[in-house]
Amino acid sequence: MIHQSSKPVTNEQITNGLNDLNPVIDEPSSWLSQALSVPRSEGYVESNGAQIHYFEWGDKSKPGLLLLHGFLAHSRCFAFIAPFLAEQYHVVAYDLSGMGDSDAREEYLDDVRATEAIDVATHTGLFEHETKPTLITHSYGGIVAINVVNANPDKFAGLTICDLMVIRPEILREHADKFKRPGNQNRDKPNRIYPDLATAMDRFVLAPPQEVEQPELLDFMAYHSLKQVDGGWTWKFSPSVYPKDDDANARWSKVGHNIVGLPGKVAIIYGAESLLFTPDSENYIREIGGDSIPIIQIPHARHHLMLDQPIAFVSALRSVLAMWA
Repeated sequence: MIHQSSKPVTNEQITNGLNDLNPVIDEPSSWLSQALSVPRSEGYVESNGAQIHYFEWGDKSKPGLLLLHGFLAHSRCFAFIAPFLAEQYHVVAYDLSGMGDSDAREEYLDDVRATEAIDVATHTGLFEHETKPTLITHSYGGIVAINVVNANPDKFAGLTICDLMVIRPEILREHADKFKRPGNQNRDKPNRIYPDLATAMDRFVLAPPQEVEQPELLDFMAYHSLKQVDGGWTWKFSPSVYPKDDDANARWSKVGHNIVGLPGKVAIIYGAESLLFTPDSENYIREIGGDSIPIIQIPHARHHLMLDQPIAFVSALRSVLAMWA
């Protein structure tokens, strides 16, 4: 069974990113207005029975970038990042099924999530360029991308993993409560409906909880995490995305080795104040064989890099892409 999460727009519809600011940000920073004024297109592609929502920026004749967001988030977390990359690249960001404006599913198997990425990249022409596209991911999007690369080792030029949780297994076991998944984790409990937008936005929290250096971006993310329904406002993500199993720690314990074992080029970017990827995480990656992986730390940033230091984040991404070029 497929649950429709929103009313689709027409494929390849040209949209104005500045409209994303209303009604929550009256006087956006000049850099944010500039970023959102960059032209983009918007559409849907069918993947395994679900409509997957995506955005595109830039010239299709240029090398491609495919951007994957974190758990319970949506592609608009890149809406003010992608325009800076679109000067040199054809950039595509999409909503993972069950999140954002994409359809939900009953199950979210690894191969199904991997196929979504391939279907979006194929539909938007990323594989048609002579240069293979590069994956850029944040948090849980990195888990999806690891599966994508392992299943399709010859389709991508490289993978940049941004603040994906990598914790030594012994630390993860000892402090399991510290690294709980976001949300209530109840697949059978419908999302709460709030009576008005202001009340709903007040309930928006980041995972792990953190302050942000750019408060207007927190409002931006909160607003676009919600949709209007009968009776008020509720979250866009579907509770069906919560996993059925309870072996999360066992899976997360393998992430470091999974990164080190990836074929092709890999880079890591993380926030200096992140709780999920720390200087010890960097040491751990080195110890288990990741000496050749570039690892870049962004000062004054926590897990949600794009909300804390968006311009520094763009600079770090550009540096990795330039190095690989």
